[in-house]
Amino acid sequence: MFIQPWDAALDEAEWHSWIAEGHDFGILSVNGLPGRPPVAVPTHFTADTGRLLIHLARPNPVWKAIENDPDVLFTVFGDYAFVPGPWRAQPGVPPTDGVPTSYYTAVQFTCRAHILDDPEAKADLLRRQLVHFQPDGDHAPVEPGLPPYGRMLPGIRGLRLDVIEVQAKFKYDDHKSVEHRTAVAERLAGRGEGLDAPAAHQQRRRLDRVGPWKP
Repeated sequence: MFIQPWDAALDEAEWHSWIAEGHDFGILSVNGLPGRPPVAVPTHFTADTGRLLIHLARPNPVWKAIENDPDVLFTVFGDYAFVPGPWRAQPGVPPTDGVPTSYYTAVQFTCRAHILDDPEAKADLLRRQLVHFQPDGDHAPVEPGLPPYGRMLPGIRGLRLDVIEVQAKFKYDDHKSVEHRTAVAERLAGRGEGLDAPAAHQQRRRLDRVGPWKP
C-alpha cells in the first residue's frame, strides 16, 4: 500500500483506536495456487493481542490457497468519500481545473495464517468473537458436543492470523492548507451522502492534531 508522508498514521495508537471504534470487517487476501489468481474473502474479524481471529465455512476455496502459502494480507478500510474536483481547486484557479480525489482510512495487516481444526480451539475462537459481536451474552454456550454450536463446528475452520507488520493510511489531504481542509470537511458534512460524515470527522480530527502540514 502506497502511503504519502502526510497520509501516514500519526502514531500506532491512531490505527488501534480506529479499529476499536467498530471497524471489524475486512478482506482476507491470499496468494492463489500456481496458475490461479489470488483469493479474496470478505469477512468479519476479531482483533486480539497481536493477532486477528476469523472463521470461515469448510468448503471455502481459500483453505487450499492458505495451505499452499500461509503468508496473507488482511485489509480493513472505511470512512471513505469521493471529493469532487471543484472542491479542491486552488485559489484563483477555475473550479473545473480542480483535481478530484478519494478520502479513506485503510489498515493493512501482513500476517502468518494458522488453521484451527481442533473442536475446542474453534469453540474458543467463536467464544472470543461472540464477546466482541454479542457482548450481552445472548447466545447459547459454545461447547463441542452441545447444541446448537457443537453440531456446527465440523462445518467451519478457524483461522488465527499472527500479525507481522501493520501499515495504516489516513488519506484526508493533510498536506493542504488548514483553510482548504476545513472547507472540504464542511462540504462533506453538508453533502451527507454515504460515509461523508465519518470522512469529515476523520479530516477534522487529523486537522486538530496535525495543524499546518510540516514536511
